[in-house]
Amino acid sequence: MSTDLPRIALVVSRFNREIVDGLMEGARAVLDAEGVVLPPEAIVEAPGAYELPLIAQTLAQTGRFDGVICLGCVIKGDTAHFEYISQAVAHGLMTAGLNAQRPITFGVLTTYDEEQAQARSREDEENKGREAAKACLDACRALKAITQQAA
Repeated sequence: MSTDLPRIALVVSRFNREIVDGLMEGARAVLDAEGVVLPPEAIVEAPGAYELPLIAQTLAQTGRFDGVICLGCVIKGDTAHFEYISQAVAHGLMTAGLNAQRPITFGVLTTYDEEQAQARSREDEENKGREAAKACLDACRALKAITQQAA
């Protein structure tokens, strides 16, 4: 394994597990293709999407990881819960990344129904887990380049 490869952690929500498993497969496919190995301690489960920001920030602040990919799924129901959770998670993950000064990517589906969630977690190029993994790797590389230029 190359020492140039970013050290990545994955935080996955247990809620809407079937959908999140599809996102995780997409993310792992990208990481595997890049040669990034995820040791068991680099994969952490969160009870739901709401808990992703705190767990991701804590992982990023350990210094053991260069970036964190967060995966979850929030599907709209009959109440305002969807809006509150979606906004809190998006804002929380951005804040966590800024606080930790590490990429923490948003692989959280916020869909109006299960059909939309399934379409975005399939085993294809549209898989949002793949996109979150690519974004994390790209951001890690960009930050490394900035740091090296400053040295």
